[in-house]
Amino acid sequence: MTSSDINSLVAPGVCDLQPYTPGKPVEALEREYGIRHAVKLASNENPLGPSPLGVAAARAVLDKVNYYPDTYALTAKLAAYHGLDPTCFTLGNGSNDVLDMIARAFLTPEHNAVYSEHAFIVYAIATKAVGATSHIATALPETDVMPYGHDLDAMYRLIEDNTRVVFIANPNNPTGTWLTKELLKGFVDSVPRHVIVVLDEAYIEYTAGMEFANGLEWLQDSPNLVVTRTFSKIYGLAGLRCGYSISSPEIADYLNRVRHPFNVNNLALAAAEAALDDQDFLNESVRVNREGMTQLTQAFNGMGLAVLPSAGNFVTVNVGPLAGKVYEGLLQKGVIVRPVANYQLPNYLRITIGRPNENQQVIDALAAVLNNGHKGD
Repeated sequence: MTSSDINSLVAPGVCDLQPYTPGKPVEALEREYGIRHAVKLASNENPLGPSPLGVAAARAVLDKVNYYPDTYALTAKLAAYHGLDPTCFTLGNGSNDVLDMIARAFLTPEHNAVYSEHAFIVYAIATKAVGATSHIATALPETDVMPYGHDLDAMYRLIEDNTRVVFIANPNNPTGTWLTKELLKGFVDSVPRHVIVVLDEAYIEYTAGMEFANGLEWLQDSPNLVVTRTFSKIYGLAGLRCGYSISSPEIADYLNRVRHPFNVNNLALAAAEAALDDQDFLNESVRVNREGMTQLTQAFNGMGLAVLPSAGNFVTVNVGPLAGKVYEGLLQKGVIVRPVANYQLPNYLRITIGRPNENQQVIDALAAVLNNGHKGD
């Protein structure tokens, strides 16, 4: 059988997909370039490591991995934590898994999904994989207070009778931009009830202390709303893969019908349950992130670089039309960041906020690379 024969067998929506490209691992960079003490600030991981309570809980169940996972305890803990009924929750192998469930449950080749330009790439992957059509709204202009952020008016205009899902990330990845509570609530209220509104709040814990939208407050009045969250970011459990959605029991029922059996492993379930109690770790993570945000933003502004406003644990910075070469230059200096040309932001690099010394390492490396003439005008 030839490759062309295989191509003829593939579902139409899959043919146009490109595999998700993760950030380069530190070990791979050090091996390729023969360097040491590299730092990875590419994948929005918590630089403080995983929640200590979560790690201890995961270790405690290692001798029970011969048993299939039971989601009851984590679901009950999440319900108590958020003050909602357990029937509102769907667990996923990371929140990406839940996004995929939403697409499989509500999208078909006869339907479409609406999302913003420069939004999280998994929305496009999940939509195309089931053969549905993507309606992509033009983002806010570079001159806006939230450059390249969601334009809710543009998104609303794309909604039609065959629209079944609208994806919104708040804060958004990879821009870091966000929507105010008033604007977002108005949009959620105005969307027709035949459209599922997915509010992706993967980074919401980093907004602690801010006047920020919380989709969970609107669930009772918005039966078509789904909120997704994750333990991968501030809780530091990215490698264990555990996320969840909160919705009406009716939507959760359908999501759980397409959820793969035992999709979250025992270690992840135990770690996530314990991490919900690790408030000291969360508080320290927020503090380190905010100080790091200031450190990086001030340094980049001092270099004459424009930084997009961010409410996440990363900053996205304009390094000019030679961003690809800047990225390679940083790799050679042992710093891994994330190019975002695949998000139609070819002049930008997304940089995760690290510990103070890691932030200084990327500042020094970027200054050196730019001084070598890699910044374009």
